[in-house]
Formats: sequence, structure tokens, C-alpha cells
Amino acid sequence: MRHAGFVNRPQRAWIFALVLLLALFVQACAAPAAPATEGEQPAAEPAAAGAPIVHSLGRELPADAAPPEQQVLVYPYSGWANFTTIDLFQAVYQRADAITDILSDSLVRLDKDFKVHPGAATEWSVDDSGLVWTFKLDPNLMWNDGTPVTAADYVATFQYGADPAHAWDFAWYYQGVIKNWAQAVAGEVPLDQLGVVALDDHTLQFTTEAPAPYLPSMLTYSAPLQKKALAEHGGFYNSDPATSVSSGPYKLTEWTRDVRLVYGSTRTTRAPTFPYLEKLIVMPTSQGTQVAGYQNNEYDFVWGNQGMLSPADLEFIQSDPELSAEYHTNPGDFRTYYFFFDDTKPPFDNLKVRQAFASALDREGIAESILRISGIPAYSYLMPGFPASNSEAFKSTYAFDIEAAKQLLAEAGYPNGEGFPKLTLSLRDEPALPQAVAQAYAATIKDELGIDIEVTNMERKTFMDQLQADPTEIQFGLISYGMDFLDPSNMLGVFKSGGRHVWSNPEFDTLFDDASAMTGDDAKRTQMFMDAEKVLVDDVGGVFAWHVTPGDLIKPYLKGPALEPDSSGFAGWHWPYFSSFSDLLQGVYISNDVTNYRPEPPQ
Repeated sequence: MRHAGFVNRPQRAWIFALVLLLALFVQACAAPAAPATEGEQPAAEPAAAGAPIVHSLGRELPADAAPPEQQVLVYPYSGWANFTTIDLFQAVYQRADAITDILSDSLVRLDKDFKVHPGAATEWSVDDSGLVWTFKLDPNLMWNDGTPVTAADYVATFQYGADPAHAWDFAWYYQGVIKNWAQAVAGEVPLDQLGVVALDDHTLQFTTEAPAPYLPSMLTYSAPLQKKALAEHGGFYNSDPATSVSSGPYKLTEWTRDVRLVYGSTRTTRAPTFPYLEKLIVMPTSQGTQVAGYQNNEYDFVWGNQGMLSPADLEFIQSDPELSAEYHTNPGDFRTYYFFFDDTKPPFDNLKVRQAFASALDREGIAESILRISGIPAYSYLMPGFPASNSEAFKSTYAFDIEAAKQLLAEAGYPNGEGFPKLTLSLRDEPALPQAVAQAYAATIKDELGIDIEVTNMERKTFMDQLQADPTEIQFGLISYGMDFLDPSNMLGVFKSGGRHVWSNPEFDTLFDDASAMTGDDAKRTQMFMDAEKVLVDDVGGVFAWHVTPGDLIKPYLKGPALEPDSSGFAGWHWPYFSSFSDLLQGVYISNDVTNYRPEPPQ
């Protein structure tokens, strides 16, 4: 009697042949596996008619996507003079802003509504004291030289950031948050006493100076350097393709100074997070030529943040139906431009002088004639829509009023500007639009208050070196600040005593410190931040000028969730743009419509 599971020999031969044919068919259609160590990347196989298109790293492209060779984003950047690194922990203010930070994963990522999601860390928790945070790393993370990403890489990176010998230009960011950070930066404690330790290969622990409920959001800026490469080649190892190492979706394949920078796809073991875009090409450009290049289809995307588009550009865009339809605004990083003073000595140690300068700024006029669609008037620091913003309450505090400004200046002992010293208004390597605002403000003060002001646009590094070494070296300045994480403690922390500016107010500090550490009562915490901002505005810690509403030129063939409306209705590509700090890059792709603009893919 034959067993029900028995198959005779002819049947076995026929079934074996069928299975073999099926296996060969599946192998031909399947995505290539991503090995732990990167080697030569085979080109994507041509898809059979009707079959899904798969790019070179194995991800299936959307149905309307262009073929893999067209998944190339070309992007202009005009700040090449100061562009020396692509790593945040090497030098923040010498990076190319939105086209860097993609060679490793930050612990967390932000979505388009600025909500925090897992990045390199799959989960995190805080102990009962609110001081000790534990982050569990994804064990699948690999560097493309075949070595695993471990907690030791993060420890080495944070120690590098705090190392006084490195003199990191962003060292202030973690000051007062991570335990012993400020002391390590000052050389008062060894780096191994920093509150960042590896409990094992995949467990990272942070200890904070005080309860910091905002720490996960703050750790958006935590993309690590590789400990091994850092030790062997120093902090600029990623500036050379020969020594660059990546654990992100891209690797540096070319960096020809003042010619172009190219990122190509790289293989890690995290195939589900591979972006659709196969290559990113960054091209140097000068301000004033970007819109023309975009119209000539040389660029797919033109970043309008921080005034990269000039007033003339914006006027031209608004007048052109096609360009205006492709111009998309967004809140950016909730950036505010403001004028600040050295108020430790005359003339700005006198509150009435600061109030006069605040009353002499025609915010509405500047917005209408200069900013146009790229900004809105700022009467306070926190932009509408940002947590704890109470901007409507401050509109009348220092409204534009020349007569009031003249009276205040006279009460301060400078009637009609008599005896007032000539001023230098220092800018931080600003593009045309902020320069135009500064010139307009200086002209108003000269014409109406009788005070001479020379506007100088300083080299960025020189400006920041002065501001960090001795803020009193800049008597009168214009600068901007945008959030690094979505919490009032981040924005308002700029004005805390001992921070970026010399302005100091004990009432502000107390409100700020108490609110920053508060847990369990969000409404009370928010009100305390509002009260702190009122102190800042009333005491004229700065003259707040405008909130940036950046807009980007985006070709219609760029598709994906990043370019769809967020919860506030903005359809622009949000901060932090092209980076591992965001999950937006993963879903962007180039549709078949690209052939109507560029028939051949960029090389």
C-alpha cells in the first residue's frame, strides 16, 4: 500500500524540473541581497514588460517612477567658500547645510510634522530621576567597510565634540545638558568623565545635568563619526572619498573642490530604508544664477532657506506663472532674524537706547518691500506655530514709531543722535536679502535718529569665532537662529546668561531653567516659557525683525511624501532636508515626467 506522501520517480523528475524553473524565474526577478561589506554594485537588471522596476540596491520603485539611471538629484549650493566638511561633529558652520549629514544615522529622526521617530536607536527610556537615558541601537547597522556600528562610535563622536583640542564650533549646543560637557570643553575634566557611555555594543547611555525631557528631540544632532576612521585619519576623513566611511544610504564618491560633490548609493544591511534616489550631485553656484540654472533644467531643486534666493529672484518668481507654481513655502526651522547688542557698555547698556532701536524698525515695510514671500514680521522671538509662541501679544510692544524712538533716544541723553558713537552693524556672511534688510534699517536710523551705521558682511567663521570667544567684540549685529529641536528650551536657550549673547537677565534665566526641567504639567511649562519670552522682549535682549518662511523651487517630477502637505498645509520640503536627521529623503523619487525636462540622466 502506497503512503499518501509517496511520489513515484517520473513524477519526482517532473516536479523537480518545475521547481528548478520556478527557482530560476524567482532568482531573475528578485532584488539582489545587500551584503554586509560593500563591493562593486551591479547595475539594475532591465525589468520585463509589466514587471516592477527595482533600483540597484533592490528597492522596488513606484509605478510612475523614472528608471534607476534617472533617479539622480542635482542640487546647487552657493556657500562653497566656507564648505570644508560634510560632518556636523567636525564643524557645523563649515558644512554645506542641507546636503550633508547623510553618511551615518542620528539616534532619532524627524517626520514632516517634526515628530521624533527611531533612527539608529530602536527605543529609549529614562530612569525615575529623569537624568539617565538609555538608547538601544539597531544591531543591523553596518559601516560600508564591513564593521558594525556600535555604541563606541557614538561615545567617540561625543567625546570628539567636547574635546577642547578640537574646539568644535557647535560645542555650546550640549552645554548644561549632558553631564560634564561644559567641564570637558573647558578642559576641567577628562573626556571619559563625559555623561555619554557605552554599556555594551548596542546600548548607549546619557546622563544629564538636570532633567531634560527634550533630550530625544535634541539628539536629532547625533549622527556619529566612525571611531576607527576618526582615530586613523582625523575629523576630516569624510572629506576624501579614499578615506570616507558610511553607514547611511549614501557614500561620498567624488568631491572636486569648487567643481562638484557626488554621493552614490551604498550597501548596508538596512535595505528597507534605502532611498529611491540613486545619486545626489551638488554643484557650486553663485547667488543670482540659481533661478536661471533651474529654468535651464540644470537643477532639480533650489533651496531657498536663509535668503539663498535674492529679493530680485523672489520678485521674478512671483511674476512668472510657471515658477510661482513650482515655488513651495514651508516653516523651515522656524528661523528668526534679529539684531543684537553688546549691552555691557555704552551706548547699549541703556535700556532706552535699545527701546529706541526696537521702535525704529519698520517690520511691516521691510516685509512688504524686501522680504515679500520669504518672511513675515517678527515682534518676538518664537515664530507662530512653534511651541509656546505668543507672537500676537507682542505686536504693540515696540511697534514702528519714529517719534517714540526719537523721544527715547533723547531721554537716554542722545537728542537727535548727538554724541552717539558711529556704529558698525556686523552680519554673518549673509546673502542679499538679509543684507538688504540691514541696509534699510541702517538708513532709517541714520535718516531719522541721526546715527551713522556702517554695515559690514563678515566672513562666517570670523564672525562666529568672535561671537564665541568674546561676544563683546560685536557691538551691534544681525544674526538668525532656527530650531535644532522642537522645544522652547532650544530657541530661548540662545539668550540664557553665558550663552551666545552678553544680554543677561536673572528673571529670564530663572523662568527658563525652571520651565526647561519641568515635567508633568505641559500647560504650566508653556506659560513659563511665554513669561520668559516677555522678559526677553521687554528688556530688548534683541530687536526681532522677521521670521523666515523659506520657499524652494521644486521640479514637478519630484514626488513623494516629503513634498505632500503636512498637518499645517505646507507642501515644501521641510528642515532638516536631505539628511539622516529626517525620514523625508526615504520616500522622494523622480517620476517619468523628468524626460520632458532632461531626456538624458546627469552623469
